[in-house]
Amino acid sequence: MKQSLITLQEQVRQALGDSLEKDRIALDEYTVEVKEGDWHQVALTLRDRLGFDQLIDLCGVDYVAYGRTNWETLDAPNEGFSRGVFDFEEQVSELPLDMPRRFAVVMHLLSVADNRRIRVRAFIENTAQPTIDSVVDVWNCANWFEREAFDLFGIIFRGHPDLRRILTDYGFVGHPLRKDFPLTGHVEMRYDPEQGRCIYEPVSIENRVNVPRVIRDEGFAEQG
Repeated sequence: MKQSLITLQEQVRQALGDSLEKDRIALDEYTVEVKEGDWHQVALTLRDRLGFDQLIDLCGVDYVAYGRTNWETLDAPNEGFSRGVFDFEEQVSELPLDMPRRFAVVMHLLSVADNRRIRVRAFIENTAQPTIDSVVDVWNCANWFEREAFDLFGIIFRGHPDLRRILTDYGFVGHPLRKDFPLTGHVEMRYDPEQGRCIYEPVSIENRVNVPRVIRDEGFAEQG
């Protein structure tokens, strides 16, 4: 483990105090988890006291299907990919959509002067309308990152100066990167020459899943 990371860990623990819930050094990366209510103050502390003057990235995460696979089976073929149609509504019904720590916000910070990085995560307790403070006033570049997280995950950033969709249409329904949103979407768009405009129609393709090749351990058949 690099001494620079150990030093950073000691400094962060001292600077954040009770705002720090847990931290971890793994694969030469330092990750901290902080309280949702302290998100904005943590950002200020990391910038002003520890020199993290640049926000590299900010995103949302939906943990509702964390650790689950689309298709668990021992009957997959020995080579290539098999494709299967699955009932999306049935899969969604099995997900704990009301789990208390479903959504999280993650940001990656860089200290240019000290040449060190940190990953900061906060879980949002309110899953009905996940809300957390904006850090646009700390790093101005967070503006579009937070709009993207709002658009794709439905996370509300309290205090954002212009929180609106950035990738989908203004009339788009739902948030595409939530795990209860189908990969194929609900509608598809095409140009209608008779109406002279683009129109939306119910999606016509089926939800499918790729199952990669399974490399079985030696003696697998005997064990089965």
